[in-house]
Amino acid sequence: MKNNNINTVSNSPFTMMGPIELRQPIPSQKIPRVDPFLLLHHYGPYSISKDQNPFELGAHPHRGFEPITFLIQGEQKHRDSLGNEQVIKSGGVQWITSGKGILHAEGPTKEFVEKSGELEGIQLWLNLPRSKKMMEPNYQQADLEQMEFVSFDGGRITVVAGEQKGSLGVIKTQTPVNAFWVDIKQGAETFIEIPSSHQSLVYLIKGEVEINNSQSLKYGEDAMVVFDQDGDGFQIKAKESSKLLVLSGEPIDEPVVMEGPFVMNSRRETYQAFIDYQEGKMGVL
Repeated sequence: MKNNNINTVSNSPFTMMGPIELRQPIPSQKIPRVDPFLLLHHYGPYSISKDQNPFELGAHPHRGFEPITFLIQGEQKHRDSLGNEQVIKSGGVQWITSGKGILHAEGPTKEFVEKSGELEGIQLWLNLPRSKKMMEPNYQQADLEQMEFVSFDGGRITVVAGEQKGSLGVIKTQTPVNAFWVDIKQGAETFIEIPSSHQSLVYLIKGEVEINNSQSLKYGEDAMVVFDQDGDGFQIKAKESSKLLVLSGEPIDEPVVMEGPFVMNSRRETYQAFIDYQEGKMGVL
């Protein structure tokens, strides 16, 4: 198996989303996007309690892409204009296909706030092609217990979406996409298979690893690697017990206009999205 060459290595700088401080490796100065992935926010860990709850996001709209939440620890409640009301727990994923428009709200559950705890997760924006930007919206959720695993000596790969070594993700995707958790103990190593048609990246959640026996990633320093499309995947070796998010997908290669909560192909389309939202055409919560 041939390793994909490393294209870019970047840290994960802090940014503000309103009153919330979080890490944002995409978009950044070094990595504006990794087609089809538009944005990656790593939020938390936040200490949640009755006296402190910084992560309560009220109703807001989306159109033209897929906002996805991978929950690392804690509990979050999701509500949307399709009538879904679900709780996502540690290791789970909520995968929203906003399509022509959806409203949703999210935040820690009341029970979690009452008992207190740590909240941490990844918010990912995955682009949709022009042909699917105005499709009917959809919501999928999967708990950790529903997902398939690939075990190896000293770790495991959780297949959220796509395929890895014969194991399939429970999430159904609109475009060819892989999303994996990798949990790996110190000294262990594994090869992650990636189709040559995919753009791919690794984001380090915690710990320290070596990629392709050459590039070290350490949480809080260089935390993301983006690869070229010139091999069969890449090698990961843990210098200490680590957790990583692996993403890959076929590039869409279309114009991208991101305006607030909307991602379309032109400014005219994002302007229309704001009008449609104001006129109530994206539903109510």
